[in-house]
Amino acid sequence: MKKTINAAIGGCSFIIDDDAYETISVYLENFKGALDNSSSSADVMDELEVRIADLLKSQLGGREVVDNRMATEVVGLLGYPANYSPSNGQTGTREQAGNSQYDNIKPVRKLFRDPDGKRIAGVCSGLALYLGIDVVVIRILFLIALICGSAGFWIYLVVWIAAPEARTAAEKCELRGIPATAENIRRFTEGK
Repeated sequence: MKKTINAAIGGCSFIIDDDAYETISVYLENFKGALDNSSSSADVMDELEVRIADLLKSQLGGREVVDNRMATEVVGLLGYPANYSPSNGQTGTREQAGNSQYDNIKPVRKLFRDPDGKRIAGVCSGLALYLGIDVVVIRILFLIALICGSAGFWIYLVVWIAAPEARTAAEKCELRGIPATAENIRRFTEGK
């Protein structure tokens, strides 16, 4: 018989066993200790908790309780920031997670509007990041399409409506096609 805890992670409620709670708590404490004490460190921690909640939700799949295996895989997937060096006895590093099932998965690439490089709505910047080409090329193509008969305006408007804005660090990672690891979440959250 295992003791379970009702815990809120990233604004979501989870039933989590005692071992998994300890694994995630130690990970979050160690990650927070690796960050500098700037004003953005609270935002980084919030984004990290939201990412942990998303990963736990995807792993539950009909189960009700988060166990230590799930928590260890999530911690192994996220990793630690670049300036962190774990001391002996701390759990949750990628090496200790044992090369989980996520190591061979390519990151998902989704189309979002990019709020960081936007001029009007972030459509051209988002398309450029999604396609992996220079934003100037996309802007010139839209301008040519607009001059040649308003098609550029309508295409821009449709993409503006259809593509959501990348608000979270995980969405910014998906836009660029990079994994939403703890280091990438920290990079995009501090870049706000």
